[in-house]
Amino acid sequence: MKAQCLPFTQIPHTTRLFTDFLAYSPRVEAFYPHSPHFGEWLVAEAATVGYDASRRERVAAILARQNRAFGASERTMANLDRLRGGACAVVTGQQVGLFGGPMFAIYKALTAVKLAEEATAAGMNAVPVFWLATYDHDLAEVNHVSLPGQDGLLRTLTTSSHGLPGAPVSDVPLGEEIVPVVEEAAALLGDSPVTELLREAYRPERTLGTAFARLFARLFGEWGVIILDASDAELHRVAQPIYQAAIERAAELGTALLERGDALDAAGYHQQVKVTSASVLLFTLRDGARTAIHRRGNGATAEFVIGEGPAAERISQAELLKWIAAAPEKFSPNVLLRPVVEDYLLPTLACTGGPAEVAYFAQSGSVYKMLLGRVTPIVPRFSATLVEPKLQRLLERHGVSVTDMFGGPDALRQKLAARNLPADLQAAFNDANKSLESKLAAIREKLEKLDRTLADAAQTAGSKMRYQLERLYAQAARAEMQKSELVSRHAETLNQALYPERGLQERGIGGIYFLARYGTELLRQIYHAIQPDCPEHQILEL
Repeated sequence: MKAQCLPFTQIPHTTRLFTDFLAYSPRVEAFYPHSPHFGEWLVAEAATVGYDASRRERVAAILARQNRAFGASERTMANLDRLRGGACAVVTGQQVGLFGGPMFAIYKALTAVKLAEEATAAGMNAVPVFWLATYDHDLAEVNHVSLPGQDGLLRTLTTSSHGLPGAPVSDVPLGEEIVPVVEEAAALLGDSPVTELLREAYRPERTLGTAFARLFARLFGEWGVIILDASDAELHRVAQPIYQAAIERAAELGTALLERGDALDAAGYHQQVKVTSASVLLFTLRDGARTAIHRRGNGATAEFVIGEGPAAERISQAELLKWIAAAPEKFSPNVLLRPVVEDYLLPTLACTGGPAEVAYFAQSGSVYKMLLGRVTPIVPRFSATLVEPKLQRLLERHGVSVTDMFGGPDALRQKLAARNLPADLQAAFNDANKSLESKLAAIREKLEKLDRTLADAAQTAGSKMRYQLERLYAQAARAEMQKSELVSRHAETLNQALYPERGLQERGIGGIYFLARYGTELLRQIYHAIQPDCPEHQILEL
């Protein structure tokens, strides 16, 4: 595998908050107490990880039960013994996307493995944990996956499985409708051991969460990745003190988050989550649907509102706390409280995630300080674009690179067509450009001698001439593209494979595709390519 580094500053849509964090600019230090470089602080940070012994035993027992049910490997069970015995955790997580979700979910798991092993080698006993966000309720985000077909174009597979509107995905049974979707995926992937893992994991008797868990338990068994299903009722009971604190200190937390949001705005950064004075960091289940809670008023007169509109239910703080105590499994954290819950349930040395998670941490740091007294460090996950041999040949044939995909499919088609213009026409345009520059230079020189005020006019006239020549060149390229179906097809293949839907490959293509095509050996190759202290994007030629 050949690797090439591509700085995130060159990738479209990358936020300034993320690039400044990678550079650890002084502007971001107020939002991130630790740099993105794991090796700089892991030893000192391990000494700050506090974890109640009884909570450790409870959580370890829950995780052992879960992972046995998921078909965990011996190494995973050994890592659970290490966790029970005092090890720290390196945590990552993801929504339970169909068939394992996009490729970046695999990058997250491998990054957690790499960080845990680096910490252990430094004398800080650590294990990797993958948190399944099974209480999320946005089914439309997880019920599909895109896989390339034989022609290189993407096919989006979607399961029609559904539960109550707004229900957590942990409550969505797959049903018989998953069988033809699995077979459609198998037809695209071809026969392979990984395809058989997919068939074994995604069965009608499972949910999106348990199917994802079984697939990842098998894929990362040799790495000892511990799977955590966040929807487990017993875990909610362990997390009950955090849920209660989110209500008891709702006003303080709201003020802290508003202040943090103002600070981000003042620094010129974005807020990943918009927070208002009514925001509460918990959801609750109402008629089976995950429902937001809002706050009205402050102090003794404060009340909480569950739901919206005429059907909204008003409840006092005391009554809401009683509900949490009686049935904590009916509550779950929002995205800003979720990492705090993770790090209450686990002895977390570090979390790893992508740009979105990094942005969440810029806000949730204020919640960490109030509820845990410690802000867990965030480490950027590995990020990459995989270039298959066929794509390498197409890039070389047309003299373009992965960065040429960033302009979008139309721009790429035009560029490829321009490079394929007839040789004599291409030579004529090249000669015209050279001649134009030569003649313009001569005219400018003589005009300056005649009247210096005409130099600007010459510059303007030259710009107009260049524009018209470039415009004519683009028109010729479009004409060539219309004539050449092959060039257009190559452009579409490259764009869909390397920058699908104007986004990084890792977000647009299911990781199961690459594993089915190249085997689980690809996981080892990617693992060796991960350098925790080099967090830029990687171009990997397979």
